Amino acid sequence: MDKVTIVVPTKNSDRFLGDCLDSIKNQHYNNIELIVVDNYSNDSTPFIAKRYADHFYQLGPERCSQRNLGLKNSTGKYIFFVDSDMKLGVNVVSECVKLMNSAGCVGIIVPEESYGQGFWARCKKLERSFYIGNKNIEAARFFRSDIVESIGGYDESLVSGEDWDLSDRAEAKGNILTIEHSHDNTIYHNEGNISLIRTLKKKFYYASKALAYLDHSKNVTESSKRKSGVYFRFFLFLSRPKELFANPLLGVAMLYMKVLEFAFGGLGIVYFYVKNKIIKS
Repeated sequence: MDKVTIVVPTKNSDRFLGDCLDSIKNQHYNNIELIVVDNYSNDSTPFIAKRYADHFYQLGPERCSQRNLGLKNSTGKYIFFVDSDMKLGVNVVSECVKLMNSAGCVGIIVPEESYGQGFWARCKKLERSFYIGNKNIEAARFFRSDIVESIGGYDESLVSGEDWDLSDRAEAKGNILTIEHSHDNTIYHNEGNISLIRTLKKKFYYASKALAYLDHSKNVTESSKRKSGVYFRFFLFLSRPKELFANPLLGVAMLYMKVLEFAFGGLGIVYFYVKNKIIKS
């Protein structure tokens, strides 16, 4: 049975880390190496992580460097990058290994669903449902370790779009496939109790960093434009009106949320551009 290394980066993650690591330990696959790389948390994250992890490290300043440290210390034939606010369906790892061995691909996309508390979390869950199975939006998280090593792992200069970037570069080496979406073959992303204001601030911050991804990836794949494109996302939503407006209030609110997110993302890009211009001048 091929060994799978799972790398989980953390930072003040004690609210949901136990659920994440429980879901890893409960996989219907027995040969898993668990590496947790913590960004110097000041809550109980290190204590929780050490109860579960085969190896525990600390490093910052961002997720890319944490994941690369996990990659460097991994011993698995396959490597799976999981965020601390995610839970895995019990068959995720076994299905990924089965597809890897049967199809000879270099990476695998695992379908993701969102959940959380409150009205805006329900909106985010609805939004995420439109992305399942769409390679233009979802990025691979499960890879052949030798492929990730050969392309240098995550680009540590990126703060936004790093998952897409790694998936794009791996796809240049071979096929990226998706496991079948079912209850036990899904990543469940805990959005928590979403505040619209916090969501927009987060979008502003990450959009200000996204230009680096778009510039870095423009020669890798044309899909980078579609992944971040306003028209592509709204076409995706509006092309499935029955699903979008099954609950009319929820559908309209989700579209409103996305309009605001793209607006704040645009402001973030303008801010980044103007700031760089001022610094250079």
